[in-house]
Amino acid sequence: MKKLFFIISIFTLVATVSFAQTTAKTTKTVYKGKKATTSTGTLYAKKSSKVAIITGKDALIMNGTAFTMKKGPLKAKTDATKDMQYRTFHDVLVNILLEGNADISKYSDTKITKANGNTVYTIKPSAGNKKLMFTSFVITASGKELKSIRLDRSNGQYTEYVFSDYKTGVTIDDKVFK
Repeated sequence: MKKLFFIISIFTLVATVSFAQTTAKTTKTVYKGKKATTSTGTLYAKKSSKVAIITGKDALIMNGTAFTMKKGPLKAKTDATKDMQYRTFHDVLVNILLEGNADISKYSDTKITKANGNTVYTIKPSAGNKKLMFTSFVITASGKELKSIRLDRSNGQYTEYVFSDYKTGVTIDDKVFK
């Protein structure tokens, strides 16, 4: 009985791993002479399938394979099972959160390099698909800890999230991922 309790306790601990990081979001627009703007927020992660980056009224949320992007009152949704660009992004994030235990070698659009002790994942969807929201994603991590995510657009605009203050064992309400 003690052995069963120990196994259930370990499973519960693994299944509820969560962390939070402080986020600095920089958005660069290249029209009308606007400068890059920076705002702060928080990255929340629960298990390996729930990630939310929230900065003010803006958010990028991954709940399983469902992605929601919020910009003020506007909201866009997609699903990684139907959108190849987000499938790769999803699988790379899961790979990082599981510390390399997810297979991303099948994606020819992902380049993995090492720099300054970090692993850099550059995802560039095929050039043939002109309807993509982003031309590339660049995700930098050190082990399980995300360092940055950059979302590039074809017109030179980008959104970059830089993370710090990694804290584990944080209690996170599931409402964050809705």
